[in-house]
Amino acid sequence: MPKKDREAIVRLHLWLERGEGTLFGIGRVQLLERVEACGSIKAAADSLGMSYRAAWGKIKAAEETLGMALVEKAGGNKSGCRLTKQGQTLARTFRAWFKEVEQVAVERARELFPFPCEPYPQNDEWNQPVDNCSYAHQNILESLKKN
Repeated sequence: MPKKDREAIVRLHLWLERGEGTLFGIGRVQLLERVEACGSIKAAADSLGMSYRAAWGKIKAAEETLGMALVEKAGGNKSGCRLTKQGQTLARTFRAWFKEVEQVAVERARELFPFPCEPYPQNDEWNQPVDNCSYAHQNILESLKKN
């Protein structure tokens, strides 16, 4: 039996709730990170295979629930957008929290179960740069970095 078939993969789905809905979770983090990398909500939505309307709705819902702006215009109407400082901090903090919780869960699983337990491999990709934004949006991103 190949090693991969003998391992148990620890998968976690963590999110924060408030009142009637999701306050913040991994999907929102991924969306924010794509906005930052691509320089626009449209490009971020495209790279995640979702509609602009869905992406915009998720961002607005998160902003309303959190009571803070997560995304701001980078300049005029055609110059794209970027994360606010609060958006950057929230995404970074959520990622760090998730990684810490996952590490504890994997360590505990290794203590409890009689078979190898490993973290979900996708989590290793989180720190990789987003490279599937369109050329036009990459140009927007580069101009934002210069400002």
